[in-house]
Amino acid sequence: MAETITIRTDESTEHALDVLTYDGTSRSAAIRQAVLEAAARRERAAEMRRAVLRTPLGEPDGINIADELSRSREAER
Repeated sequence: MAETITIRTDESTEHALDVLTYDGTSRSAAIRQAVLEAAARRERAAEMRRAVLRTPLGEPDGINIADELSRSREAER
């Protein structure tokens, strides 16, 4: 059985609901769809982050960027 959820709206939430229900969609259906779409976006974003973290970085080239930056900044002083 479906659970009932109560939300407290504000002016921007009411406007968003007006936009989502303009075509006759019920508020309940619009909210359900918005929640499902938001969850799908989060899951896709999390998967993209995991994919980036799994990307091999290759072999180090022996250059220490921090040392290089430090030397170049010392020359600026």
